[in-house]
Amino acid sequence: MTPAAPPRLAGTPATLAIDGRVHAGRASLVPRGELVHGCVDILAEALATLPADVERVDLDMGGVRFMDTAGLRFLDLLGGYSHRQAVRATATNWHGQPLRVLELAGLDTTDPLRATAHRPEPDPEPEAGSDPEPDPEPRPESAPSSAPTGPAERLHVLQEEVQQLRRAIASRPVIDQARGVLMALHACTSEEAWHILRETSQLSNTKLRTVAAAVTASAESDGPPPPAEVRTALRTALGRLGR
Repeated sequence: MTPAAPPRLAGTPATLAIDGRVHAGRASLVPRGELVHGCVDILAEALATLPADVERVDLDMGGVRFMDTAGLRFLDLLGGYSHRQAVRATATNWHGQPLRVLELAGLDTTDPLRATAHRPEPDPEPEAGSDPEPDPEPRPESAPSSAPTGPAERLHVLQEEVQQLRRAIASRPVIDQARGVLMALHACTSEEAWHILRETSQLSNTKLRTVAAAVTASAESDGPPPPAEVRTALRTALGRLGR
């Protein structure tokens, strides 16, 4: 049998694409990019291209490098498809930041669909005017915990971490450039350059991105030197590494 492959489905540039093939009733899909706004529509299109007699859908998530709360809706759609079509669906091989999102959401990081397939339904709301049944005995007060426990708290932590990671990703290009500058000027390794930048940031009480931008700008032709406090901290950091 000649493998059938759904077409490559691309969302906004550099966001998400899904490659795949179907063979012997099994669809193997490989998302690549980011699970952000629009990813649910892209998955829906990919699933719509699958033949009616498909018996299993496996997603290899190794190509997904970033995920925000839209990724949870992506999984909900896949789980709903699995239930409606009575086919088995999996989403495995998570790593990096998306793996952390699954942990914060309280999902099984090996296959979140397996963890949610038999999720119990929430208790129904009491009817208006009726009194809920009292607890048979008072519940002991539990000690406060710093770990997120309820869904709302986990979602809040997740949203905060996603924002932090977005800022980190946006800062990465200039940080990588600054590491390259330090490696070229001071004959240090990539790891040593990273420690120099981080220590300079700490000693000067300056954001790492700002330090990196100053180092990069100073290496350009007629570029401005870093601010005095950054220069002083940079000399100290370099001196500690014997540069």
